[in-house]
Amino acid sequence: MNHPEPSIDYRSDTLTEPTPEMREAIAGAAVGDDVFAEDPTVQALQHRVAELLGKEDALFVPSGTMSNQIAVLVHCEGGDEFLCESGCHIYNYEQGAFAQLGGVVARTIDGEDGLLNVSQLVDKIRPPNAHLVRTRLVCLENTHNAAGGRIHPHEEILAIGRWAAEHDLLCHLDGARLMNAVVATGVSAADWAAPFDSVSICFSKGLGAPVGSALAGSREFIQAAHRKRKCLGGGMRQAGILAAAAQHALAHHIERLADDHAHARVLAEGLAAIDGIELLQKTPDTNIVIFRIDPALGSAHAFVSQLAEQGVKMLALTSERVRAVTHLNVDPDCVGTAVRGVEAVIENLRR
Repeated sequence: MNHPEPSIDYRSDTLTEPTPEMREAIAGAAVGDDVFAEDPTVQALQHRVAELLGKEDALFVPSGTMSNQIAVLVHCEGGDEFLCESGCHIYNYEQGAFAQLGGVVARTIDGEDGLLNVSQLVDKIRPPNAHLVRTRLVCLENTHNAAGGRIHPHEEILAIGRWAAEHDLLCHLDGARLMNAVVATGVSAADWAAPFDSVSICFSKGLGAPVGSALAGSREFIQAAHRKRKCLGGGMRQAGILAAAAQHALAHHIERLADDHAHARVLAEGLAAIDGIELLQKTPDTNIVIFRIDPALGSAHAFVSQLAEQGVKMLALTSERVRAVTHLNVDPDCVGTAVRGVEAVIENLRR
């Protein structure tokens, strides 16, 4: 097998690097001390996010994990429970911070291809009883990372929101890749966010900023979130240099997400034609392609290791599943090279 240097990196859209134009925006950012709420660029970003999501206020935070955990910790108290899909990011990839930091419990529900519907929730509210946790919150993820970037149907999200409101439950949306859903469906960010009491979005994935997420909700919610952010060590000083990158991403990198989606579809088509590979979703909703390696060929970990030797990087999620994420730092013209690399590795694993 050939051993070129890795040059095509599909492991994650967090690998995006600031464009030259974004670097200029960073260099020219007006700054102040954001802990004193005196950074004008952060203030402008927070206003923009609140407006984008149709909420009263927003808060800039260092990471998506922090934004999600702040939301849970504000909405819930110790001994409370939230409902979520079993493969969601909040439950699986944030170290159970809600339990470590807040004494909050998660009740997981297996979705259909990662997506929940109202019928799966109707019997999950705990009755008032001193022996039981208190069901307080519903958390959804859109798009759903581990389900292959799936978009939660808007009608179902609205239905879940109505059901939650009828039962006095709060709703939080992990919208790390919400802008992907916006571009893919034409449904506005505000319409996606409308049923939720809080919404988080991430700037450092497909939008291409180096750092940061934002959390939006009511003014009262954001006031409480501000205190939690400080408690968690998320208060930043001259954060305008980061907020400027996020501002640039919102202004210039949303519509281009359609290019990543088209890139993912072409990649999926190429992978689907390879014997020994089974796609989780034949046509990706957005920019994530997940596929299964035939166990007879060995592990996904061995596959990605050999693939890196072919100059292509992907991520092994399990012993059988591999993820490839398209983003602005991988040229769509590289798809043919990537597919040929996969073919070469599969052929080698058959030997």
